[in-house]
Amino acid sequence: MKLSFLFFGNQPDEKWPLCQQMGIKTAIAKLAPELTGDPAIDDFASFARSKQIFNDHGFELYGLEGDQFPMQRIKLGLPGREDDVERYCRMLENMGRLGVKLLCYNFMATGWFRTRVAERERGDALVSRFVYTDDIVQQPTPYGNFSEAQIWENYQWFLERVLPAAEAAGVTMGLHPDDPPISPVQGIARVFTSDAAMERALSFSDSPAHQITFCQGTFTTMQEDVLAMIKKYGARQKIAFVHIRDVVGTPADFRETFHDNGPTDMFAAMKLYKEIGFTGPLRSDHVPTMAGESNEHFGYGMQGNLFGIGYIKGLMHGAGIAPQ
Repeated sequence: MKLSFLFFGNQPDEKWPLCQQMGIKTAIAKLAPELTGDPAIDDFASFARSKQIFNDHGFELYGLEGDQFPMQRIKLGLPGREDDVERYCRMLENMGRLGVKLLCYNFMATGWFRTRVAERERGDALVSRFVYTDDIVQQPTPYGNFSEAQIWENYQWFLERVLPAAEAAGVTMGLHPDDPPISPVQGIARVFTSDAAMERALSFSDSPAHQITFCQGTFTTMQEDVLAMIKKYGARQKIAFVHIRDVVGTPADFRETFHDNGPTDMFAAMKLYKEIGFTGPLRSDHVPTMAGESNEHFGYGMQGNLFGIGYIKGLMHGAGIAPQ
């Protein structure tokens, strides 16, 4: 397994040497122009420059995560989506040319969503929380309302156009479930909110490029059987990427917590990843903001990640897995 870290942009900062000191060699990156100051990565030269920066600092740029340029027209089926999906296919082609093997993507028009960002956790660490009854959940976006049927239709349209490009490029696309897994949010339906929904998504194509990002935290929020899901999807070689975090609560009211402070049997999960033969990347996700840190980028503070990565390395060693 490849212990990885999510980098926002391509500019080295203190997180880069800290990751090297923790033994991380695998980079997952979001390279959107607002983070890099460069053109979007459907431009090959821009993408190649970012990859070289990671190489020069001792990291393999293994995968991309999140929206690398605006995706609203694709996700909502708006005019102009044909142009956007052409850009997406060029990005996939560039990934193949550069040897970037994984794309963790989502189909959430309003992104991963929290209504509170400074809830107190153990030792007064700060975590994010989602409460469905909070006013912001009901506030509409400028795009208006979209039904589940519309989102499903848009998703199938998207897959039909991008999966052939991904397969030709040797890129695996890992669909991230909706976080929070409840619908609608701000008038826009969310459809990837259960195990059954993820199965439906996979049923649209049997391409080896069509897999899922196994986000333990989101599946725990769904109140699904996480261990059974690891076995099921792992047996079919459908897990492209693993996010390790934990939550407490229900889809309508939950909060993040420390990796060792939630309901998931993390060691049992790690042993299962070994049992199913998973060799892809995994990473710590949505960590608490710890003492002395700014909560500006909640969920992605470095001290919380130092805890999370150390905890995950301990799980891996206990399970007899040598982190790569």
